[in-house]
Amino acid sequence: MTDHVTETIETDAGTARVTWHRAGKARLVLAVSHGAGGGIEARDLRALAAELPAHGVSVALVEQPWRVAGKKLAPAPKTLDVGWRGIWPALVKPGLPVIAGGRSAGARVACRTATELGAHAVLALSFPLHPPGRPEKSRAGELLGAGVPTLVVQGGNDPFGRPEEFPEGAYEMVEVLYGDHGFAVPKRAPLGQDQALKIVTDGVLKWTSSLG
Repeated sequence: MTDHVTETIETDAGTARVTWHRAGKARLVLAVSHGAGGGIEARDLRALAAELPAHGVSVALVEQPWRVAGKKLAPAPKTLDVGWRGIWPALVKPGLPVIAGGRSAGARVACRTATELGAHAVLALSFPLHPPGRPEKSRAGELLGAGVPTLVVQGGNDPFGRPEEFPEGAYEMVEVLYGDHGFAVPKRAPLGQDQALKIVTDGVLKWTSSLG
């Protein structure tokens, strides 16, 4: 049984919001934020919040200040980092190891700030390795520089970087076959949308249990 509590947090980038999906006997906190064009209603974030608390992982869905303020597009990466840093004290308050996570732009924030904030690990959902059609503009340095155990969950057809485009490095990868940047799978794919999300949640659960 999980309880859902929403708290607002003042940061130097504005007011942020955290919605907790708490585990009964939590051993870890997974804090995940959204991408640059969407919110915490993203299908993968919802699936993790629904599934993980039953397995001892509390999920904190983080809404960046720009999103809380009702803006349509995210600010510069530095501003996102400021917001994330401001939220961090609330995430570590339960006294448990915190996995820093996010989807797309949120994954980049988690990677960039992991070592500085003392994150236990990083979960990168749909890491935007490069802008669509611009593989030369690689952001691999952010991912490889996380400095903590890292799991990338990537759609097989993600225009921001397919799994085979990623460089070698000290991270683990779970591929969601046929998935796009939002892990949506085409109707003609041999696996359905629920199966695709199960790959996400199963992969994350297996990884969290290996973190110790």
